Parts: sequence; C-alpha cells; structure tokens
Amino acid sequence: MDQIKIWDRFQNDESFGDAFSDAAPRYSFLAKQTKPGMAVLNIGVGRGGLEALLVQRGVTVYCLDPSQESIARIRVQHAMGDRAQVGLSQHIPFPDQQFDVVIMSEVLEHLTDEVLTASLAEVRRLLKPEGHFIGTVPANERLSDNRAVCPHCGEAFHRWGHIQSFSTSRLLRLLSDGQFTVRRMESRVFPSWDRGGFRNLLKSTARYVLGRIGSPIAGPSLFFKATR
Repeated sequence: MDQIKIWDRFQNDESFGDAFSDAAPRYSFLAKQTKPGMAVLNIGVGRGGLEALLVQRGVTVYCLDPSQESIARIRVQHAMGDRAQVGLSQHIPFPDQQFDVVIMSEVLEHLTDEVLTASLAEVRRLLKPEGHFIGTVPANERLSDNRAVCPHCGEAFHRWGHIQSFSTSRLLRLLSDGQFTVRRMESRVFPSWDRGGFRNLLKSTARYVLGRIGSPIAGPSLFFKATR
C-alpha cells in the first residue's frame, strides 16, 4: 500500500470533498498549545488547516509533507517559501535544535516500526532543549474494524492507511524509548461546539465526556505532550 498516493489524493482531489473538515476542533486545540513567536514545525499538512491557525496565532510556521502539490499550495497560501518542505518524517530537511514545538497529529499510526523509531529520533534532533513534541493518535484502535479489500486486485488494507495501534502504555513506552519526557497524556475527542441547537450541544457534550474516559464509542484520540 502506497501511503503517499492515498494522502496525495485526499489532500488535493476536490472530488473527494474535504476529508479534513472534522479536524478543525482538533487543530484549534493543538494551536492553543503554542505561543506567539515560537518556531513550530507541523509534520503532515492535510489541507493546511492547522498551518492557517498557527499563522493567525503569530507563530513562525514550518511544515513537512510528502505531497509536492500540498506543499506548493501552502507555500502560496501563507507565503512560507522554504519553511514548507517536501519530505518524510524519517529524513527531515531542517537543522538541529531549530524548533520550540514539533507537531505530529494523526500521523504516527501510518508509520512502520522502523520509520516510527527513525521519525521520533528526527523530532528529538530538531527540538530545542526543553522543546515540546505534541500530537494525537487514535486511542486503542482495533485495526481490523477498518479493513477493506480492493475489488480489483484483492489486496486487504486499512481504509485510512493505519498500520499501528496505540494504547496509553505503548505510547508512553515509545516516547520514553525515544528519550522524551512525557508531560501530559490523555484520552479525548474534539467535538465541534459551533453547531447550533440544544440537541447538538448535548451530542457534543456526551461525546466529549465519553472521549475523556476513553470510551470506544466516542472514537477517542490520545493527546500527548513531551519534552526533549
């Protein structure tokens, strides 16, 4: 399965709609973990929603993605120039200790064991002393629930390209093995509070509470914040 082809299509093909429209509350939460003036690298750009919020927040935004088309678009949208780079998380083309914050949100679950280990080492290399590594992964995902089969070739695959599943204990161990100090880890969901009406408010509240206790019915993520 070619992950780059999958995400190049979701990120750039308008016929698929906006596959990232539900990510806005998550992006807002992540952006609030930064402060104006920080140098922040986001790995995995989607359609640039997080970059837009970070620009509004007054941080110096950098980004990395394997999609040339996505990076070209974001360079234009935010006048980022070489601060937006095409590349892979295991080989990041930025200097040592350049960033106050590195963000990987809904990315780690797409990486093989080898690439995951190399990517964590790259993140640590890029962070300033006491810099923060923050992100999210699906919590306790049962990968088989999202398996599909190609009707043409018969290959079985995860519909979103996930190949890793993370429990709290596994994620803590991975970050610790990568020489990070975990400062915060929690189960949560990111409902939209902007939808009007009392019924929608109740739904969002219920989903938020269920996510905080890690109930699978809410589809929770694990949010983490770690220091170098």
